Amino acid sequence: MNTLQDRIRGSLIGGAIGDALGYPVEFIYSFEGIQARYGERGITRLDTKQHWLDETEQVGKAVLSDDTQMTLFTANGLLNAKRKGISLKYGICRAYIEWYLTQVGRWSNKYKDCWIARVPELNKRRAPGNTCMSSLNAIYSGREPMNNSKGCGGLMRVAPIPLYCAVDGRIDDVGVVDRLAAEASEITHQHPLGFIPSAFTAHVIYRLAQDASPDRQKCKKYVEEALDKMNDMYSMYGEHLKYFTELILKAVACSEIQLNDVETIEWNLGGGWVAEEAAAIAIYCTLKYFDNFEEAMIAAVNHSGDSDSTGAVTGNILGAAIGYEAIPQFYKDDLEMHDLILHMADDLYRGEVTKM
Repeated sequence: MNTLQDRIRGSLIGGAIGDALGYPVEFIYSFEGIQARYGERGITRLDTKQHWLDETEQVGKAVLSDDTQMTLFTANGLLNAKRKGISLKYGICRAYIEWYLTQVGRWSNKYKDCWIARVPELNKRRAPGNTCMSSLNAIYSGREPMNNSKGCGGLMRVAPIPLYCAVDGRIDDVGVVDRLAAEASEITHQHPLGFIPSAFTAHVIYRLAQDASPDRQKCKKYVEEALDKMNDMYSMYGEHLKYFTELILKAVACSEIQLNDVETIEWNLGGGWVAEEAAAIAIYCTLKYFDNFEEAMIAAVNHSGDSDSTGAVTGNILGAAIGYEAIPQFYKDDLEMHDLILHMADDLYRGEVTKM
């Protein structure tokens, strides 16, 4: 089974698995430190006993970070927009404000469209990003957010946009999809490299989700096509775009050489704390391990950088290619909110909000 619905499921569940696998090591700032806790290869299976959580917080599953929380709110916002007949970007922005309110323990009669805002797990503070929080606080307070951030917080939540748009009859122009993804990221991250990687990643996910038989070569083609599109759409950001293009091409080249993954990522691609690096790491892991989801996840999170976000974006991309059924069952069994994420994926496919 590798239908479009299955690939939408695969992208959301894949991203959540990458997030959950990387979350326990996000703030262990060396691979040696990860090895000290999890063994020679680093973390390879989901940690269902989170070392940093109080016993009362343990749920017997691998918990998810703000990355998956915001991804789910992106999805809910898209579906709310369709239901209410408002712009997709406005619906997404409203959903982000609802997520922000869950993180600060507030309720608002003005922002109460997302049913997932009432899910207890989505009211937990799971290391929310400072830029997301400060930007959404500004919007909620009636101010225009102003920053020059290119952190990966705009990228790690973007997958539902291309997945929703990939369904027949919604948005056929991939450039429109790319731009929507960029605008959704720019709500909180306003440096060009805070939103261009989102447009790029959305392009790749959209193409993979619509391809009934994707393979590594096709994925590489979609990466190159996405870069060409970014250079057409965002040529005004010359030096930033040149740097981004070179970094992605380096990731592609590295994926074709048998090198140590940790050294390749840390010495050539960066830590993933900023969006262009997170996108590059995700492309490297996806292309190198296109036919091995488990190895892609292991490579994506075992480094000294922003492991949950690089894991999430890798899972979003590769999951959109291989689909849900191809993802190893042991990951699904240990994942927090598995059924809710699957439910949201099916809602994205159907194009309507249904509560669990």
